[in-house]
Amino acid sequence: MPNHKSAWKRMRQNEIRRLRNRNHRSQLRKAIKDFRSLESADAKKEQYPRVSSVIDKSVKKGIIHHRTAARIKSRLSRNVA
Repeated sequence: MPNHKSAWKRMRQNEIRRLRNRNHRSQLRKAIKDFRSLESADAKKEQYPRVSSVIDKSVKKGIIHHRTAARIKSRLSRNVA
């Protein structure tokens, strides 16, 4: 347990951020999983911009690294083509 008031506040902030990050990360994983489960190429072409947007937003929020996002988007775009 924290001994200082500032450490107590930091602990509370970390818990809130951890839950928020977990929520964003699960949304990201679900979007990628749903995209990969699509069967037709037309559906994938239509869905790719949405998934790409979710990935970019995750980078902006600091959920994943920008190079990780680039790697994921590259692999998904190869799947579309």
